[in-house]
Order: sequence, then C-alpha cells, then structure tokens
Amino acid sequence: MNQEIADIRINYSKKSLSEAEVATDPITQFGSWWQEAVNSQLSEVNAMTLATTGADGLPDARIVLLKDFTSRGFVFFTNYQSRKGKELEQNPHACLVFFWKELERQVRISGTVSKVPGEESDQYFYSRPVGSQIGAIASPQSTVIPDRAFLDQQTKTITDQVASGQPVIRPEHWGGYLVTPTAVEFWQGRPSRLHDRLRYVLQEDQQWKIERLAP
Repeated sequence: MNQEIADIRINYSKKSLSEAEVATDPITQFGSWWQEAVNSQLSEVNAMTLATTGADGLPDARIVLLKDFTSRGFVFFTNYQSRKGKELEQNPHACLVFFWKELERQVRISGTVSKVPGEESDQYFYSRPVGSQIGAIASPQSTVIPDRAFLDQQTKTITDQVASGQPVIRPEHWGGYLVTPTAVEFWQGRPSRLHDRLRYVLQEDQQWKIERLAP
C-alpha cells in the first residue's frame, strides 16, 4: 500500500444534518443546499458526475454541468449521439453526484431520463456563446477522429460560414436531458467518518419517504 495516499484524510466537522431540519421534498432541500453552495462561491458549483450503463452492462461515468433544476428534476445538455447519449437511449436511467468539498457535502440523485422539448434545447443552445454553438456542431462527440487538426478544420469551416452570414442552427442531435428523481441522498460529513446520510425515496403515491442511512 502507498502509505502517502493511505494517510490522506480529513475529519469533517462543519455541520450536521437531521430529519427535523430538512424539507419534506428533495428538490426543495436541494435548492437550499444549492443556494448555500452558490453563496459560498464554489468553483464549478454545477459540476456533477453523470453515471450511466453501457450496452455491455458495465457502468460508465463522466462530469457534466447542471444547467437547470425545477420541480420536474435536473437538466443537462449534450450530444445525443455521444457515448452517454447512446447509453441513455438504451437504458434511460442514470445517477448524478454532486460533491461540494468546501461544505463537506455530497448529493446523489437516481432517476429516469428523458429528452427535454426541442424549444427548451433551442432556448439554451442560442443562449450559449457563438464559439460554444460552433463547437457543438463541429465535434462528432465520442467518435474516433484522426487528429486535432481534423477538429480544428471542422471548427474553422463552420466559423467561416458563420462569418459569411450563414446562421448557426442547433443540430437535431444536440439537446437537453431531464433526470426525474426517484431517490435523492443528502450526505453531510461528520467527525470520525460517522457521517449524516438522509435519503428521500419516491413512493407509489408520489410522496417522498425520508430515511436515515448508516454511514
């Protein structure tokens, strides 16, 4: 064992989490924690791990960016033809994980995934910088390309077209996903690894049950 790695540890002690203080539904509770994270000016506060399942049944994960959350759930945008897009088409279930280390907090969200309406994807796509719009068109995300020059040439071609007056149009294969939660866990670090873990589980009557998990 690499002892230098094994000796890395932090004793979490900033806050606690009790059933008496949380909201009755997880979206409201997430909103409360989200606002604290934003007010704390955390870097990339909206970065989250997206875990999916491949066609081979093996897990797959990467970092994506949260772009909205409402009573419906959590929204992110990507290329539908990317690896994650193909995995979500085959198995529309996913898990999201936020880790806000400065607050010693983690949120885990499990749920079903669906595409957002086209007009919602349009609204976000056209709010992005033009360079990001061009990048979404130029990149055949997750596919093998010969070299960086290929991507640079793709980008230059589209950039030149835009400069000549051709409008940028959102590709049909690029848009948003909505993760509708069925379970949400809030984790608050505590001393001696005896962390607080409260999990919301959606019941058949569409009400949320709150249960405490052992750390």
